[in-house]
Amino acid sequence: MGGDIREVLRNRSRCIIGWNFALDEKGRPNIGPFSCGGLVTIDSKTQEATYSGLYYALAHYSRAIRRGARRFETAGSADGVSHVGFLNPDNSSALILTNAGSDTRVQLALNGMAADVSLPASSVTTLTW
Repeated sequence: MGGDIREVLRNRSRCIIGWNFALDEKGRPNIGPFSCGGLVTIDSKTQEATYSGLYYALAHYSRAIRRGARRFETAGSADGVSHVGFLNPDNSSALILTNAGSDTRVQLALNGMAADVSLPASSVTTLTW
């Protein structure tokens, strides 16, 4: 899910919308011609809520990216690692790294500074400054 959101944001989208917020365990109510999941699944018998991967991915991204943020260009070629960066209206910055592979280390460089970052397997990591 984190990778899907990253790709949408890297392709100049200004927002991401979860089509269904809460559905039951059978994916209802579904008013569309196709099945789709919700951010939250509510068990119709127990009323227990289960949060989807999309819910957690949206929560992760929205903690770092503020309304009105501008994406800045990032580049790199580490296997299985993708990235997207933002400058927020308050001049804070966020870099979100998605590692689809095994544990790895990457070196980040910005304005003559560098940092080594460990990325766990199958993870989404956010750096803010």
